[in-house]
Amino acid sequence: MPYVHETLEALRRSSPAQTEFYQAAEEVLECLRPLFERSPHYLDQGIIERIVEPERQIMFRVCWTDDSGKVQVNKGYRVQFNSALGPYKGGLRFHPSVTSGTIKFLGFEQIFKNALTGLPIGGGKGGSDFDPKGRSDVEIMRFCQAFMSELYRHIGPTTDVPAGDIGVGAREIGFLYGQYKRLSGRYEGVLTGKSLNWGGSLGRKEATGYGAVYFAENMLEARGETLEGKTCLVSGAGNVAIYTIEKLYELGAIPITCSDSRGTLHHARGIDLALLKELKEVRRVSLAAYLETHPEAHYIPTRDYPNDGHAVWRLKGDVAFPCATQNELIEADAEALLGNGVTCISEGANMPSTAAAVDRFLAAKVAYGPGKAANAGGVATSQLEMAQNSSMQQWSLEKVDAKLKEVMTHIHCQCADTAAEFDDSTNLVLGANIAGFRKVADAMIEQGVV
Repeated sequence: MPYVHETLEALRRSSPAQTEFYQAAEEVLECLRPLFERSPHYLDQGIIERIVEPERQIMFRVCWTDDSGKVQVNKGYRVQFNSALGPYKGGLRFHPSVTSGTIKFLGFEQIFKNALTGLPIGGGKGGSDFDPKGRSDVEIMRFCQAFMSELYRHIGPTTDVPAGDIGVGAREIGFLYGQYKRLSGRYEGVLTGKSLNWGGSLGRKEATGYGAVYFAENMLEARGETLEGKTCLVSGAGNVAIYTIEKLYELGAIPITCSDSRGTLHHARGIDLALLKELKEVRRVSLAAYLETHPEAHYIPTRDYPNDGHAVWRLKGDVAFPCATQNELIEADAEALLGNGVTCISEGANMPSTAAAVDRFLAAKVAYGPGKAANAGGVATSQLEMAQNSSMQQWSLEKVDAKLKEVMTHIHCQCADTAAEFDDSTNLVLGANIAGFRKVADAMIEQGVV
């Protein structure tokens, strides 16, 4: 079928220099080949051409004043990709690496991730190349207010409901929401990840990490194994990594690593979770400070990483959780993981493994959970926050966590059943892409050409 090549070539012409977006699109399109052989009506309806183009792309200037009185200028983005299943839903990322291509790849992935949850939400994403690191709270407030001064025109509780992502936590969500309320004059559930004091959901902060662990639990259970006693490698040190580590301990596993932009921490007896939370959620300092309390731990600065990959993936373990950022795990890392005995990989980040690394995992037939399935717990719980806001309720942590576990089990079943339907039972990448695509495509067809 020439549609993959033709579609990607068209994207390269219409959206130049967006390599991460091409990577995400190619993975999905390649997985859809067997579906189109059985169900060619999707091609007849032009679903591919329609689904790879966002319904709306918003780019804007963000001007704000720093503490020295100097005016700073950043770029802001919101890509509203697909609303066939419900209002656009997806996070905001504040990081200097953010470009329009980054936001498009994240938004495209979000379409299928949200579809897999079974909840009524479409796909979108947004953010800015603003870097919160090293900025004062007042500078971050000024930036968030300036960012929302444009974004508020394009969002709403039944239109587009942003959340947090890298660089956007409870502090940033609070500043963004305050400005939205000031400009719109409305108190409504237009953002998720809010403080528990004013409409947030218990369990939202933990959800992506918890969900990635639940997905790993499901993958292992399908193979007659459990997480108990297994040594786990985790990358990242943000919300996803921290709460992946927390849930691993609850289930009897031993997480021995985490990482940040400056280096990797390895503690053979298990990461001190309370200390990690203090360093990253309170003090906001480098993981190197961990050694002040635990000098027996090993810290590997980024400059000492292997030339062909990431230090965290070169350690022995049983299960891996890439929870940092896109394309952090390359083919050489995948080979090292497999060589060191890892038999299960559950992605907490968005597209953290390169295409070549994914190919290695699939060829080895290990339990591999792609991000669009394994990290869907965050957006699922965001939708649960939306439900609580609309009914003016706040659910217990136990209720939210039970619903999260149910959603992750449902997602795994969809992926596994669809993979088996297409005669490739260990390929959850295939299962996730076809299952997510079919749901969105069927809705698009039923709603007509819009």
